[in-house]
Order: sequence, then C-alpha cells, then structure tokens
Amino acid sequence: MSDLDKKVKSSIRLIKTLDGLEPELAYSGGKDSDVILALAQMSGIKFHPIYKMTTIDPPGTLSHVKSKGIEIRKPKMTFFEIVRYAGMPNHAYRVCCSYLKEYKILDKAILGIRSNESNKRKERYKEPSQCRIYSKKERVEQFFPILEWTDDDVKDFVNHYGIQCAPVYYDENGVFDVTKRLGCLCCPLKGDKGLADFKKYPKFVRLWIRGGAQFIDNHKDSKTAKSIKTLTTGFLGTCFAILTKIIG
Repeated sequence: MSDLDKKVKSSIRLIKTLDGLEPELAYSGGKDSDVILALAQMSGIKFHPIYKMTTIDPPGTLSHVKSKGIEIRKPKMTFFEIVRYAGMPNHAYRVCCSYLKEYKILDKAILGIRSNESNKRKERYKEPSQCRIYSKKERVEQFFPILEWTDDDVKDFVNHYGIQCAPVYYDENGVFDVTKRLGCLCCPLKGDKGLADFKKYPKFVRLWIRGGAQFIDNHKDSKTAKSIKTLTTGFLGTCFAILTKIIG
C-alpha cells in the first residue's frame, strides 16, 4: 500500500466518524475542497456540501461550484457593502472574512485545511479536529481529513481519480498545477496584496476607493476611518497608485 493510499484510508476513517451526524462540508471551490468532497463521497456518509459566496469570487468559481452540485449560500451583504459599513480589510483586520466566510451553518463541519500550506496553519491546526467558537452561541466542531497531506499528495490524488478542479489550477495546456491558489479577487492577504487582480480587473480599484471613502464619510471619528483617512498609505494608497498608472 502506497503512502497516499494510507492517507486516503486514514482520511476516510476520520470522515466516517461523522456518520449519522450529517455534517457541513465547507466547500471553497479550491483544490483541497475538491479532494475532501471526493473523500466524503467515497466514505458513503450523508453530508451537506455548502459554498459561501463572497461576491468577489474568482471568475469561473461559481460555475465550477454549480457543476459539482454544491449548495451556494449568498451573503447578507456584498463585499463592498461591508467595506462601506465596516471599513477596509487588511492583514490585521479581516472584517470581510467574518461576514462572508466565518460563520456557523451546522454543528459539525469538514474542512480541507492542510498544515503545510503555511506556518500559521501549522501552528494553529495541530489536531485532526477542533472546536471553533464564532460567538457565545455559535460553536462548530471542525474536522480536517487532509491535515497532514502534502502538495504532492493532493496532485497525485487529483490526477489518479481524474478530479476536475477549478479553471485557475490548469495551465494553457490543461495541465494541473497544484501550486496555484484560489482566493477572493484583490484580497490584501495574497502574496502580492492583490496587485495582479487589480491590474487585471481595474474596475475593482474604483470600487475599493469608493467604498473606503463612503466609510470615512460615515465614520469620521472611528479609529478605522482615521487609519485610512489620508488615502495615501497602506492598501488604499496602493489602490490609488494602480488607478493612476493603469486607468489614468
């Protein structure tokens, strides 16, 4: 039995502990979500695959989600409504995540988190399950079937089982590239702070600036408004720089 076969067997064994509990399968549209979706299907348990729409989903993502038969949950507010209401997100202020992704649906949830994706994840996720507390009344027991999987494990699994992933994971020749990532458009948490997305979709620059300006107008005395008020530094300043260079 190969190392991957052993990991597949172990992952399915963990998923089967949820048999009869009908957990949520937190589907992001990414490669790891496609892996846990396949594993959950192989386990034979009943589960509820759910995609939390962000309104800044990468092109092709929603079509991919629909092709997999995943339930799509629409948010109460769009991303730019959140910006106008709560301010601009950054590395320390992930306000959009709390509104668009990090909320409870069911008591149990299966997630495609892998510890080797980043040092932060390696430190945060050390066990195959944990209790996630969203509020005093909202707690979810989360399970991570592929926590110890490597990029090679994911690539081998996808290729072996012929799993179709989102368009972003394939090069011009249709070859699967496990190193690619799927994330919200123009996300400041990306390695390039969303610059590549801004260049490709310049309309988002205008929307960021408009949303930030409206937040400042409506929250003049807040700390968040003061931190971006000059519109010359940080992420919003980057938006202006791109707007000047690309749009004019």
